[in-house]
Amino acid sequence: MSPQSATGDYVPDPGRWRILAVLLVAIFMSLVGVSIINVVLPAIQVGLDASETDLQWALTGYALTFGVVLVAAGRAGDVFGRGPLFIVGVALFTLSSVAAGLAPDPASLNIARVVQGLGSGLLNPQAVGMIQQYFRGAERGRAYGALGSVVGVSVAIGPVLGGLIIALLGEGPGWRWTFLVNVPVGVVAIVLALRWFPRPMRTPRAGAEATDRDLDPVGAVLLGLAMLALLLPFVERDMDAAGWLLVPAGLGLLGLWVWWERRYQRRGRAPMVDLALFRVRSFSVGTLIAGLYFMGVTSVWVLVAMYVQSGLGRSALEAGLIGLPAAMLSAVSSNWAGKHVTRLGGKILVAGLGSAVIGLVGSIIVVQLEASSGLSVWWLLLTLGFIGTAQGMVITPNQTLTLSEVPLSYSGSAGGVLQTGQRLGTAAGLAVITGVAFSVLADADWTTAFSVGFAMTTAMVLVTMLVAVWDLRRGRPRPRLRP
Repeated sequence: MSPQSATGDYVPDPGRWRILAVLLVAIFMSLVGVSIINVVLPAIQVGLDASETDLQWALTGYALTFGVVLVAAGRAGDVFGRGPLFIVGVALFTLSSVAAGLAPDPASLNIARVVQGLGSGLLNPQAVGMIQQYFRGAERGRAYGALGSVVGVSVAIGPVLGGLIIALLGEGPGWRWTFLVNVPVGVVAIVLALRWFPRPMRTPRAGAEATDRDLDPVGAVLLGLAMLALLLPFVERDMDAAGWLLVPAGLGLLGLWVWWERRYQRRGRAPMVDLALFRVRSFSVGTLIAGLYFMGVTSVWVLVAMYVQSGLGRSALEAGLIGLPAAMLSAVSSNWAGKHVTRLGGKILVAGLGSAVIGLVGSIIVVQLEASSGLSVWWLLLTLGFIGTAQGMVITPNQTLTLSEVPLSYSGSAGGVLQTGQRLGTAAGLAVITGVAFSVLADADWTTAFSVGFAMTTAMVLVTMLVAVWDLRRGRPRPRLRP
């Protein structure tokens, strides 16, 4: 933990930037592991004689366990120490990458992917909590900017790296190495964490009481079941009508969890999530903005890849390359936004959302002109660049602002709540927007389906912008030190 002076003032930990480097290495590994699989699914299908359902669960199993454990993992880090939980998460991700790379059949691969999601769900909220713990003020914004840059680069590199590995090694061994490539990165992250993380790695708090070390297992189980029920219908594409009854069941479990958390706190115990956090406007509004934004923009890259490959008959590598400049611009804008968020606050969010609208509308125009007058699809490099720039200007500063007033003792679980909102938004947006696009495709062409999907995304971004403008006019507090 960052030391304090004799007067109780914050004193920066001299090793905080090395700690950040370790966090970024692990986040890079986990995100490359997510994005790289999208371009090797055909090779996996051939190599393991996998069915469409098997391939779907290779994606779904990871998404489910990742989303389900986020909040509980964040709280566990707050209680037992973020460093040890981070190392456990990296170790699980690394070992499951070995298991996935050596999988003899689809069932083994899917089990490994479930464990991968668990490992990623453990390490991600610890990274957020440790940035909150070791950085303050403008430095915290820069740390989140660096995190956003790594996110942008890893998402961009994943599909390209997967395509190159397949091209160099062939489909048979190639898809296995897209998992095994995580192993040396994970080993390096664990070694550096053991070397550079402070001792003890627990998160001590002055005057901490026994209730502060309460994990709230009932709350963890209730919230985990609620997230499972809410996420499963969206990520399971073959869910029948009866399966959608899980959504109201999930909402009921969520209400039961809220009741339990209040009751638990009234009994003098420390709940998994202090519900008073949602009375902090910066946290509640920021979580809403994150969910709405991810509900819209996440579908962009899926629609682009499908349009380029299925609609135009281009290769997977071309589909990856067309989004590469956008991802790199996301890294640059994220770093810039992190440096300026303490001065500009929510103005950066509004500007970023405006950039996203420009990119979305411009992409619709490019696709329409490609169909009507033969305009090159590579003009999407320009329009998608606006969306990539928006990614860095929205996600990074919103994360900084959302967590700016969260007490350090709940920073891990609060970060888990924020990321859970992002996952719920992502799952719902992908299901609805791509579902509508496929419905349109049944009676029209890819140009129309793409345009309808992007129009829906534009509407969702405009709703997000209205919330951000309202919040800006109300004067959301800028980041400041909280205990």
